Amino acid sequence: MNAEPFYRDPYPVYAEARRTRGLTFLPQLGAWLVSRRDDVREVLSKPEYFSSARALKPDYLPGRAALSELVKGLGGVQAVLTADGEAHRRLRRPLTRGLSPSRVAAALPFVTKRAEALIDSFSGDGQVEWMAAYAKPLPADVIGHLLGLDPADVPGAIRGAQQAESLLFTELTEAGQVEAAKEIVALQHLLDGYARARREDPRDDLITEMVRDLAPGSDELTLDQRKEIVSNLQNLLLAGHLTATALLGTLVLNLLRDRRQWELLCQRPELVPAAIEEALRFEAPVQGFRRTVTTSVTLSGTQLEEDDVVFVSFASAGRDADANARPDEFDITRPAFRQLSFGHGPHGCPGSQLAKEQARITLQTLMRELPGLRLADEEVGMALTLIHRSPEAVFLTW
Repeated sequence: MNAEPFYRDPYPVYAEARRTRGLTFLPQLGAWLVSRRDDVREVLSKPEYFSSARALKPDYLPGRAALSELVKGLGGVQAVLTADGEAHRRLRRPLTRGLSPSRVAAALPFVTKRAEALIDSFSGDGQVEWMAAYAKPLPADVIGHLLGLDPADVPGAIRGAQQAESLLFTELTEAGQVEAAKEIVALQHLLDGYARARREDPRDDLITEMVRDLAPGSDELTLDQRKEIVSNLQNLLLAGHLTATALLGTLVLNLLRDRRQWELLCQRPELVPAAIEEALRFEAPVQGFRRTVTTSVTLSGTQLEEDDVVFVSFASAGRDADANARPDEFDITRPAFRQLSFGHGPHGCPGSQLAKEQARITLQTLMRELPGLRLADEEVGMALTLIHRSPEAVFLTW
């Protein structure tokens, strides 16, 4: 089945599923769709019944030529996103510490400086393609800073992380797969070098936190330890970049699609936090994740059996009419609402505050520097993936 129309605009499918009794099976995903807010909360609150082990089932499997390249790397072991129970708690601990409120607060001067520099680089041009000029580079620089990467290594590291997504979720030629695999392996060796350096010379950064937690002690890192550290650093690099990029893209896009929203925000800057929450509700940066049923269980009246797969849609939960008035309208004056766009429960996104702070600083800088901002082209295509909900390109003018 051609999944492209669903990937481009999944919301009609979500809406129909919410209107239908029980769960809806989606052939496009090979999974039962969990579409209602209460059901999404229930699944995310019960990891003992709904395992994360296959949360990131690939849309495409790498071919033999790509696999022959990937074996030269150091990844391929369990990362926090696909772990359960004690393994998940152990892998999550360094992220919780490394992305703590105090760590995020300490990074805000860097975020502000980079945001202002990026906007200044194109503010005199009168037009810009927002995703390439800002929504991608800012989160890349921020996650690189928090990890402790040399700024010169950040572009290549981000490219390698993006290739990891492309290899599994984009249809590539054999040559494209091989090229992606080579860049992934290069990233893994780069991260491995940083991990071994931090063992010898610890610093106040996320790589040090990961090494300290996943390989306690002072002995030289074993190969297994190196692979686990690299796999989780690669996962963090991709997640930390894509989530914020998607939010920065859809936030600006939806504020300008109905320009009254942007004008209101400029008049009432105290609405910035509400605008960010509304952007998260209206277009969840990550549409959702798969969960695998561990035992016979009934959800929303549908009987599920062991090894059945559900797709837990954070995005559909945000549009649930039982929880929001006018759910398909973007409205920054909407009353505060605890939405599920960053997940819920043990797997709730540990970087959610960092993403929101990048969005806050972005809006405040844009309102000050480019209050005349508007869309140059109303036709905006969305990326063909459910890993993140992001515009492919957003052309702006002022």
